[in-house]
Amino acid sequence: MAEFLQARDERKILHVDLDAFYAQVEMRDNPALKTVPLIIGRDPDQHHGHGVVATANYLARQAGVHSAMGSIEAKRACPNAVFVAPDFDKYRQISAQIHAIFAEFTDVMEPVALDEAYLDVTANPLAATTLAAKLRHRIWQETKLTCSVGVSYNKVLAKLGSEHHKPNGVTVITPAVALDFVAALPIKEFRGVGKKAQEKFEKLGIQTGADLRAMSQDDLRVHFGSFGDQLYWQARATHFGQVKDHRVRQSLGKESTFEFPLHNREQVLATFKDLATKVVANMEKKHLVGRTLNIKVRDDDYQTQTRAVTQSVPFNLDPDFLARKAQSIFDDLYPDDFAIRLLGITFSNVSPQAFQPLSLFDFEND
Repeated sequence: MAEFLQARDERKILHVDLDAFYAQVEMRDNPALKTVPLIIGRDPDQHHGHGVVATANYLARQAGVHSAMGSIEAKRACPNAVFVAPDFDKYRQISAQIHAIFAEFTDVMEPVALDEAYLDVTANPLAATTLAAKLRHRIWQETKLTCSVGVSYNKVLAKLGSEHHKPNGVTVITPAVALDFVAALPIKEFRGVGKKAQEKFEKLGIQTGADLRAMSQDDLRVHFGSFGDQLYWQARATHFGQVKDHRVRQSLGKESTFEFPLHNREQVLATFKDLATKVVANMEKKHLVGRTLNIKVRDDDYQTQTRAVTQSVPFNLDPDFLARKAQSIFDDLYPDDFAIRLLGITFSNVSPQAFQPLSLFDFEND
């Protein structure tokens, strides 16, 4: 604990989050979109009702639109919204620009997505608040995009800080104010707390971080399993994780969400085939192989199940074989009727293809 307290007083962590990134890029490139509710996603009127919201600008969010919402539901919530199809190639190019700016401030950075990253700036002699201001200025100067930055001594608090004053804000959470900041937070803002956990907290009468801190670690484990340990430490403004320097990709996968739930196995198999094809193409492009195949399924009650199969040698990167393997796992999970909202395939335990030892089994399909 003494080591943690010393690190707490010395570490300088930034969490940088671009504000409504995809939407902001489109508004920058087409200023007429700045004054209208904007949804990045496929217009349901033009795509037979299919599609999911990638993100939305703040005008659309005020009407209740949010990421991962079905396009039809989003249009009901905001009938006058303008839909723009996402341009991921453009977003990736701009993200690369922004990550290059991060590298001007530190070598220790952990990209989380195209639009956000953790930066450990402890080694930089400038004050963390000065660095946050300079970083935001550089991003605006080069891309004409705004970002929100959380400044603190650990990753969880930095993340909470970047979410606290959006858009285009900076929140500093020092050791002196951290406990009070966390105590005042609504329970829904704690990391990892989703709809189901919120409902459980409501039944327990837990509304804020202060209420959460009053619960013992044992009680939290009873109600939330291993996640209870994370909640216990979050309530105490404590997190032991490090910013992972130039993190090596440990997994690679794809997911599909469905506005209307799937009910038959042919649709499930077809989706697994599509996902496997995309994952394999990405693996081959990066010259990677994987020894663990992970399947993710979310049903109509938004209950998520995951299963993993690990082999001693890498999986054969054949989409048909992988789709059948995924379907077999799915059938074990759902032997009867089902209604599925999400399917995913991910490889973990990945490694460069060139480093895999040759085996007599490398040429077999199963």
